[in-house]
Amino acid sequence: MMLKNSTKYYLITGLLSILPIAITGWLVIKLFRYFANPGAKIVAIIFKEDIPKYIPELAGFILTVLFIYIVGVLVSNVLGNQIYGWLEKLLSRIPFINTVYTTIKQIISLLSNTNKTAFKKVVFIEYPRKGIWTLAMVTGESMNDNDESYYHIFVPTTPNPTSGYFLYIPKNETLPSNLTIEAGLKIIISGGMLAPNTNRLNRNKEII
Repeated sequence: MMLKNSTKYYLITGLLSILPIAITGWLVIKLFRYFANPGAKIVAIIFKEDIPKYIPELAGFILTVLFIYIVGVLVSNVLGNQIYGWLEKLLSRIPFINTVYTTIKQIISLLSNTNKTAFKKVVFIEYPRKGIWTLAMVTGESMNDNDESYYHIFVPTTPNPTSGYFLYIPKNETLPSNLTIEAGLKIIISGGMLAPNTNRLNRNKEII
């Protein structure tokens, strides 16, 4: 009986250890082939001879990366930016596709370094009621007529953090989270699955 339990335990432990590596490898290969496929087809058409399969894929990947770089250069200038804006307007008029595109773009934009600077820090607040805590992003600070300090708070929704609620909240009604902006966004987008195993909360609002 003990042997069976040990065998089952080791099998599950081994599987859970291998899965992250296997899934990561699978995603890397899929992404490589996805980006390499357009360029690989061009290479295969140009070189019709019987050549090893990895050569078109590698050359295709390099061509695709070069194409992405050229797109970045073009979008960075005035004319390219206007064309890109026109394509976005076209996508915005197509039902369902406009929702998917807008959501994905907003999430990517929010996770980029240029937009994360809009958030100052991550704090815990009691929301939507006392006794329930949520992560919130501090976007600014202000004072009222009585010289009381307030945080400007953005409370993102899960799993799409581009929508949410804006609140004014007294500083003394928040708790520091000690999380980076990037870590806070990952927790929100994952619905808490990427949250650390410990937090700084207790029912008396004391920092632990």
